[in-house]
Amino acid sequence: MPSVLPAGGEVTHIVTQLVLQLAIILIAAKLSGELCMRVLRIPPVLGELAAGVIIGPHLLGGIPIFGWEAFPVLVDGGVIPVSTELWSIAQVASIVLLFFVGLELNLQVFLRYAGPATAVALGGVLLPFILGAVGTVAMGYADSFTDVQSLFVGAIMTATSVGITARVLSDLGALDSSEGVTVIAAAVVDDVLGIIVLTVVVGIHAAGGVSASNVGIVAAKALGFWLGLSVIGTLVAPYVARAIGAMRVRGARVALFLGLAFLAAGLAETFGLAFIIGAFSMGLALSGTNLAKELEEPLSAVYEALVPVFFVVMGTLVDISSMVDTIVFGVVITLLAIVGKVVGGILPALFTGFNMRGSSRIGIGMLPRGEVALIIAGIGLAEGVIGEEIFGVSILMTVVTTILAPMGLVLLYRNKAEGRRAVASRQRR
Repeated sequence: MPSVLPAGGEVTHIVTQLVLQLAIILIAAKLSGELCMRVLRIPPVLGELAAGVIIGPHLLGGIPIFGWEAFPVLVDGGVIPVSTELWSIAQVASIVLLFFVGLELNLQVFLRYAGPATAVALGGVLLPFILGAVGTVAMGYADSFTDVQSLFVGAIMTATSVGITARVLSDLGALDSSEGVTVIAAAVVDDVLGIIVLTVVVGIHAAGGVSASNVGIVAAKALGFWLGLSVIGTLVAPYVARAIGAMRVRGARVALFLGLAFLAAGLAETFGLAFIIGAFSMGLALSGTNLAKELEEPLSAVYEALVPVFFVVMGTLVDISSMVDTIVFGVVITLLAIVGKVVGGILPALFTGFNMRGSSRIGIGMLPRGEVALIIAGIGLAEGVIGEEIFGVSILMTVVTTILAPMGLVLLYRNKAEGRRAVASRQRR
């Protein structure tokens, strides 16, 4: 059977390019993170994103040094301007990130806030979707609200980057707070709903319309798998953890935990959901086991080595020059994206027991679009649903919301006061 791999010399070149890129990424990530934390006093994740923009293919990475480009711009028709190998490692890093987030959460607290989270997720999908479609029509980039381009901009605006918010909340020590748990749970539900919206819009573009039965099948498939994985995972987690804990081979417990994360991520993608949703669900299922607490330190080492790669690679996707021609449209869509997520998060939170401080934390926590919006925009460009102009606008909106969210969360958490009305009233009494 003939080999499907490139010739030996080409494989060596690909691996050499990859390891040098990883070296640059890790060094840039940690130096920029140190600068942000020590000098600027902002979350390190912002430094990692900024490092990606600077060393990426659209700035320094595309400049030949001694005849070698660190991050050459790919012009083979792909929408991701970095190599398939580097993009794949970044996706693996995002799986580790969300698995770790799930492990750090308290399952009982997560279930306690499932109701508010669902309300916040619905608000964070409906309002941005409507504002995105209306803004696209109003600015003349679509003929009507049913135009596939206006619908796709709405779909992009529904995204929430649970990875970025989770990282910031973790850095602030607020991941397990009532607001933190609500935001993470809402972002997961948000992504499930966003995948459904995306599937429907792509279906409309491909077939000129989509039937109610097809929408129902997509929704049932996505929600059914997510809920099934979460419930089954929670039920079998104690037995799985006990079996893994009995292993005596060096490193077996960490490797098997990560293996379960990758298995859940792969299954989620197979069923039409994102990798990160499967990884998060598996982490949450295992979070209540004693073994999860024992493995926190060795898993943290994997986290710290891999996760910065994901955020730097997200930064490398940013092409500032692509935003120039559509700057007015980009500013309008960005403002609507901010209003849609913040208001769409605050209002449901206020009606589900949070005070204004807590609701504001939730609204800002739902703001960043991050990798999810970039992935949706990339799919739209690849499918021919949107052009370069709207893709550039999507990048601008993603960058601004991703930068504003950590800054807003830092400001809102400087006052450590409780965000729930019931707790606040008990403290007054």
